[in-house]
Amino acid sequence: MLSIKLIKDKIAWKEMTPSILLVLNSFVWYGIIYVVFSTMVSESELFETEKLTLFTAYFLGITVSAIVGSEFFPHARVKFLNFWLFIGAVATLPLITFPKNGLLVDASFALFLGTLVGIGLPSCLSYFADSTNIENRGSTGGIIWSGIGFIVVFFVFLLYIFGMWITVFALTIWRIFGAFSFMFLSRKHRSSSARKSPSYFELVRKRDLLLYLFPWVMFSIINFSEMPILERVFGEVFTFAQFAEYVFAGIFASIGGIMADFVGRKKVVITGFVMLGVTYAFMSVFAGSQSALYLFMVLDGITWGLFFSVLLTVIWGDLGEGYIKEKYYTLGGLPFLLSNFVSILVEPHVSVISPTAAFSFASFFLFLAVIPLMYAPETLPEKAMKERELKSYVEKAKKIREKFT
Repeated sequence: MLSIKLIKDKIAWKEMTPSILLVLNSFVWYGIIYVVFSTMVSESELFETEKLTLFTAYFLGITVSAIVGSEFFPHARVKFLNFWLFIGAVATLPLITFPKNGLLVDASFALFLGTLVGIGLPSCLSYFADSTNIENRGSTGGIIWSGIGFIVVFFVFLLYIFGMWITVFALTIWRIFGAFSFMFLSRKHRSSSARKSPSYFELVRKRDLLLYLFPWVMFSIINFSEMPILERVFGEVFTFAQFAEYVFAGIFASIGGIMADFVGRKKVVITGFVMLGVTYAFMSVFAGSQSALYLFMVLDGITWGLFFSVLLTVIWGDLGEGYIKEKYYTLGGLPFLLSNFVSILVEPHVSVISPTAAFSFASFFLFLAVIPLMYAPETLPEKAMKERELKSYVEKAKKIREKFT
């Protein structure tokens, strides 16, 4: 039985507050930045080729900066993160004028915005991983992503009710709040002792990492390839369903994180893949029905809650235990950060794709992705699982004894 008391005892809230606020602030900022950016580009009067140029510049900036940043910034991580947060606040407000400044200026700004996103998120997650113990990393990550899910819903509500200007202004204030909070709370942070930073060549040869990375890449490609098809099948209702998913993700992120600290990361991740595979199998049979959409909304939201808290935030930190973790998080984060670009590339071709065939294809490959996970190692030490299980039994025994005495 899961014990909330054990979780409270394991999480050192005071020491973890800077990393919790950092990840919470940064991923809300990243998510809403992309919603605003993509909406402005999509609703602009630019030619399709010009829109694709802006999206390409944005995602190119993410890719290059994440790789470069993971090489140079780990050794001065806290100073860099402080600088990154303040620059993010400064760069958010100019979104109000985008894209109205000519293709060259807009493409340069999109490149800069993507660079700003990519360069900081690996160090942000690495700071979180170094601030947590492997035994409580899942629970802490789940709590963070629960907060992110509900705050993103609030910002989306703000966007639809009050429009772009108010949302961009509120997002700027949010980023400034994050910058000052982190600067104040991280003053007593001690830099980690010198550790090895493995090369990317070394990492892509690690069997343990590849067994998690390959299914994660496959999931990112498949899931986001299906988004334009789902939008075509269900129309505007699907847009609502996408944002409603954040509520389910917010609820189940904490549950997934707690489970990952009790039964292990691997079981939680496999559950997510199987759940989504079943969902797409159901969609392939009942494509177009409202019940299929509601099922997808719930199960996809639950899956993202599990994956956000465990597969995006925890696994790569576990695998990099004892090393500088930026490169682990770069490899693990890029499939997620670049996955929206897959939707953009697929969108012009959805009219010639059969929804039933696409959903069947997705279901097959999601089940196929479970095979590498079956051979992947459990990243939560077995000793930690047995210790927590034993403490849970002891606590239960104490309650029974108190009841009869």
